[in-house]
Amino acid sequence: MLQFLSISSMNKEIFRLAIPNIISNITVPLLGMADLAILGHLDSEKYLGAIALGGTIFNVIYWSFGFLRMGTSGFVSQAYGKNDASGIAAVLSHSLLIALLGGLVLVLLQYPIQKISFYFLNGSTEVKSLAMQYFYIRIFAAPATLSLYALNGWFTGMQDAKTPMFVAIVINILNIAFNVLFVYGFDLKSDGVAWGTLLAQYGCFFLAVFFIFKKYRVTLKNIHLPFKINVNLMNELFKVNKDIFIRTLVLIAVVSFFTVKSAAVSDQILAVNTILLQYLLLFSFIMDGFAYAAEALAGKYYEARNRQLLSKMIRYIFFWGALMSIAFTGLYLFFNDKILVLLTNNSVIIEKAQPFLFWVSLIPLAGFAGFLWDGIYIGTTASKLMRNTMLISALVFYFPVYYFLVNEIDNHALWLAMILFLAARGISQTIFSRKAVYSF
Repeated sequence: MLQFLSISSMNKEIFRLAIPNIISNITVPLLGMADLAILGHLDSEKYLGAIALGGTIFNVIYWSFGFLRMGTSGFVSQAYGKNDASGIAAVLSHSLLIALLGGLVLVLLQYPIQKISFYFLNGSTEVKSLAMQYFYIRIFAAPATLSLYALNGWFTGMQDAKTPMFVAIVINILNIAFNVLFVYGFDLKSDGVAWGTLLAQYGCFFLAVFFIFKKYRVTLKNIHLPFKINVNLMNELFKVNKDIFIRTLVLIAVVSFFTVKSAAVSDQILAVNTILLQYLLLFSFIMDGFAYAAEALAGKYYEARNRQLLSKMIRYIFFWGALMSIAFTGLYLFFNDKILVLLTNNSVIIEKAQPFLFWVSLIPLAGFAGFLWDGIYIGTTASKLMRNTMLISALVFYFPVYYFLVNEIDNHALWLAMILFLAARGISQTIFSRKAVYSF
């Protein structure tokens, strides 16, 4: 253990990337918790339900484009590993092109997206009406949101964790301020949260672009005008991104299914499960800090064909991930009631959440390996195996367990299925890791 705790060069590399990413990532669930806390202290749970349903739609939309961050990160980290300045610039320009075009298409197709989405979503008439209002405001942030995926992936691949950290901190502070202003100052409800998110996303995009021009002016000189599309690069991006896209769709199906089945029970259970999912999001975004470090380092060592450093990095990253999972397990076991009260003062929701608090304490131990392997697989662009392990976890464990047990244990079946899904991801990725990581 002493070798892992020592201030070695590998630990310095891991924490140089992980700590800024943890700080950056933690602002995301904290912002979500702030949104829930703002609406959770209003006089009705319908506003929580509205952003839960509206958020489900945007999870489906934006997580479908998660390949923009993951694919960009993998390609850039490998180009960085072989000092390919032209390749680094080309990935930036092509990823941004895909992001901006994708965002514009989403804005143009907002009406059919809304019709299809709400056809499948359950909830009371009032909650669905509020969620629809939330959707029509927030959809206009799509070009900025997708561009941020590409930019954050590019920064990660460039071994630069500080820039996205700074951007995330500044903009999320503004987002919370906007939400408080719109909800308490202008007497808006869930629509106020949508406006706050919209303004914050565009602010974040322009700030990230500012840092690109400030810190990477030399890199931008490799983007020649008039801009020409590199067909080979686009093919490579789409080849890797296709598998990541399928993997992400499966993840979306899991999370969306969780919300839809929650809403089918009642608005109160929907509110309870939405709040308790914040425990998973909080842990996942912290673990993703280490996963992003693994992305950058795995891509660099993989492209350099340095098996020794790659293996060492994996051992160290799993040591720190295991420590974090143990720490969060203790936090959730002994302080889950206190965390719950921070999110809502609605006594009915607090009471109904009590039987399900045990499940959230299992999240860290069940899930940490899967998050870490995600980063390593992305860095080595092992997208096909990443896709397959997600399919195994969802189709063999998550959905069958829920349908087999739902009539016996009701909402507990959702949580048991989620815990088994998280554990299955880590186990299956560990089994396939030798083929995925050491293929050179």
